[in-house]
Amino acid sequence: MEKHRITSRDKIISFLRGDKCEQVPIWMLFPYHHAGYYTDVLSNPYYKDITAAALDNAIWLNRRNTGVPTFSDDVEIITESFVNSDEHISKTFYRFNGMELWTENRLGGSGGPKTRKMINSEEELEIFSKFPLFPTEKISEVLNPQLENIRKEAVEFPDELGLMMLDLGEPIGVIYYSSNLEEMSIWSLTCPDLVVSILDNLMIRYREIYRIAIESNAAPVFFSVGSELASPPMVSVDTFRRWIVPYAAEINKMIHDDNKWIIQHYHGQIKEILPYFLDMAPDALHTIEAPPIGNCTFTEAFNIVGDKIGLIGNIQYDEFQRLTPDEMEMAVKNVIDECKGKRLMLSPSAGPYEAVLTSRQQENYLRFIQAGVKYG
Repeated sequence: MEKHRITSRDKIISFLRGDKCEQVPIWMLFPYHHAGYYTDVLSNPYYKDITAAALDNAIWLNRRNTGVPTFSDDVEIITESFVNSDEHISKTFYRFNGMELWTENRLGGSGGPKTRKMINSEEELEIFSKFPLFPTEKISEVLNPQLENIRKEAVEFPDELGLMMLDLGEPIGVIYYSSNLEEMSIWSLTCPDLVVSILDNLMIRYREIYRIAIESNAAPVFFSVGSELASPPMVSVDTFRRWIVPYAAEINKMIHDDNKWIIQHYHGQIKEILPYFLDMAPDALHTIEAPPIGNCTFTEAFNIVGDKIGLIGNIQYDEFQRLTPDEMEMAVKNVIDECKGKRLMLSPSAGPYEAVLTSRQQENYLRFIQAGVKYG
C-alpha cells in the first residue's frame, strides 16, 4: 500500500489538534490571495524565490478579512475634503440626535501626516456609547456576500497547502482603532465600567458576526487580533481580564463548539497575562517574544501553557534585515532546540508588509525556511 504523503495541510491540522508533528511546521504568514495589509507575495518579484520555497516547505493559512459597518443608518456620516495652504485635509463627521464625533486626516505641511481619532476624551467616549450600532438583523446582508467570495477563494486555494483562515476582529478593536490611545489608558482608571458597557454592546454584534461566519463554513481556522490591544503595560492585568478575557473566551468557545480552530495573536509583554490565555483557550498563540522586545522566553511560556496551547514564532521581523544568513540559521536552530518536543510552529513575528526587499532580506527569508527544514 502506498504511504500517505504528509502535506502542509496535514501538518497544520496535526499542530492545531495537538498531535505529535514529526517536522516542525513553518508558517511565513503569507496569505495565498492578496490582503491589503501585506504585499502580494505570489506576484511580487522580490518574493519569487521565497514564495517558491514556501510553497514547497511551509504551511499556508490563507488569511481573509470581512467588514461590517460600525454604526446604523441613523448615524449621519459626512466627509469634507479641502486644501489649506499646502495641507490636504479630510474631515469625517458622525452625527446622531444632536451629538457629534469627528475624525481628521492631514497630509502635507510641516511635521508629516496628522490624524485625529474619533474618541479623544471621556466625554466623546460617552457620546460614542450612545450612537446606535449597525443592527444585528442586517449583518447577514453585508457579511454573506463577503463570505461567498471567500468560499470562491477557497476553491482556488490548493488544498494541500493548508487551510483558509478568517480574521473577524474582537469588540476591543472597535474602541482601540477609534480612540486616542493615551486617553484609552486613562479610561481604564476613570471609567472602566463605561468601556465594559460599550464592549458588552459590541459583543452582541460580534456574536452574530461569528455565528454567521462559523455556519458558513468559509474557513476552518479563525485568527483573532484583539488581546494585545488592551494589555500591560498600557493597562493593568485586571483591566485585561475585564476588557479582553471574557469576550475572547466566548468567541473561542463558539468556534470550538463547531469543531473549528482558533489562533490568537499577541505582540509584546505577555508573561504576566499568559495564564489567562488558558481561560480563553485558543488552539495556538502567535507570537511569543523574548527580551528585549517582549518579556517571555519559549521555555517560560511552555512552563505556563504546557501542551494545552501551541506556540507560534518567533524570529523578529527586523532580524531578516539585521542578521547575516549564518546568524539567521543559528537563530532558527536556537528556537527549535529550545522547543524540542513541544507544540511549536516556526514563524516570523510579522507578515510580509514590505513590497521591496533588500538582497539581505531575501537571503534571510530563504535561509529561515531552509534552517526550519534542516533542524525541525
